[in-house]
Amino acid sequence: MTINNPFILDHSAVAMLGSVDSVDFGTAAAVTIYTVPIGKKCVLDHCRIRNVSGNMKTVVITIGQVGALTDFLGSQTLVNVDTAAMTVKIQPVPIATPVDAGIGVEYTAGEVLQIDVATASGDGAGTPTATVEFFGTLDDA
Repeated sequence: MTINNPFILDHSAVAMLGSVDSVDFGTAAAVTIYTVPIGKKCVLDHCRIRNVSGNMKTVVITIGQVGALTDFLGSQTLVNVDTAAMTVKIQPVPIATPVDAGIGVEYTAGEVLQIDVATASGDGAGTPTATVEFFGTLDDA
């Protein structure tokens, strides 16, 4: 099931923007999770990976918009995601003084937000899959 939520009513609340089931973490590829609706802008808060089907401890992911797949989150190795049915929340580490403008990107209408499996699972234990969900705020442009 794929969810793409363009109608968050409380613009001050962090809510699920999009969700895709059965994302293949055994193949290096980018997967679209959310497209910002026309007339809106959004700020990602975090990504949740759940319904994990197996070992993903060698998987490396990035998150961002098409063409800049690391602008929300650079390379992250899912080292502790090593059993089925685990859930993980991934987000940039908040700091008092941002080191660059890449922290807290405001995405505009039509921008496509993806998770990129940069390094696929290579443990020989099958192809792990999981549900990937993006959470954030959605505002009028």
